[in-house]
Amino acid sequence: MRLLLAAPRGFCAGVDRAIKIVELALQAKSEPVYVRHEIVHNRHVVRALEQKGAVFIEELDAMPDGATAVFSAHGVPKTVPEEASQRGLGYFDATCPLVSKVHREAERHHAEGRHIVLLGHAGHPEVVGTMGQLPSGAITLVEDLEAARSFHSPSGQALAFITQTTLSVDDTAEMIAALRERFPDIVGPRKEDICYATSNRQAAVKAIARNCDALLVIGAPNSSNSQRLVEVARRNGCERAWLVQRAADIDWSRFEQCRCVGLTAGASAPESLVQEVVDAFRQRFTVAIEEVRVAHENIEFKLPREVRPHS
Repeated sequence: MRLLLAAPRGFCAGVDRAIKIVELALQAKSEPVYVRHEIVHNRHVVRALEQKGAVFIEELDAMPDGATAVFSAHGVPKTVPEEASQRGLGYFDATCPLVSKVHREAERHHAEGRHIVLLGHAGHPEVVGTMGQLPSGAITLVEDLEAARSFHSPSGQALAFITQTTLSVDDTAEMIAALRERFPDIVGPRKEDICYATSNRQAAVKAIARNCDALLVIGAPNSSNSQRLVEVARRNGCERAWLVQRAADIDWSRFEQCRCVGLTAGASAPESLVQEVVDAFRQRFTVAIEEVRVAHENIEFKLPREVRPHS
């Protein structure tokens, strides 16, 4: 069996930074560090941090006064740090810098009097955080092409659009085209909001999908970027594409007639899980591995000053 490994795959710079922030906060504090929501969407990562002492909570009211919080990579509404400050809680913000960039865009458009269209998925933590940067009613969420075609500007206001960073590149391009066709003066970001890691991982899947009898995406069910990789594979010639969280989840009966299987991982899945799946294939098949790389990533985001190791 040929195993085609898509590259880039797995951890992005924002995920790597968020995990480091939790680890450094744990080293700096003698008391527990509370992490609001999953730091990234991967149970394997969450469990590893729990073993190091992190306590994961849904909301700040589960924290004792005087404790320290970390906000997840997805970003939080402005009400969250405000609540932390009011209660005297210490906190570290692990929001991905590319998500923070979208927050700043939203604030700028709002200050310049535009109504904002946010392309994204309802209920996703990143969308909740972005919408929570501005007063209620300042942003309209548009989830799909049909909604983009039927959207109406409130009171004829000038418009701008922003997007969730982990969307399908192709779907988003269609939605933006539909908005621009109906609202030629709509203002978009100077540089696209979909992050480099999402774009690169989708491009890598496109590069291998047509050559694969089946394709596995390692990632969590609540990971937007991982779910999009499954969709991209299916739309680009590999209908037999599935999401798995790790090797134990694989239904091996699906691969009995396969000669070539693709493998990738979402941006919040560690490379150790990829290796675990590769090893599981080697236990069952004679495997030839080929990596197909479409981009080289060397991006690194600075850590917040408060947690940087002292040299």
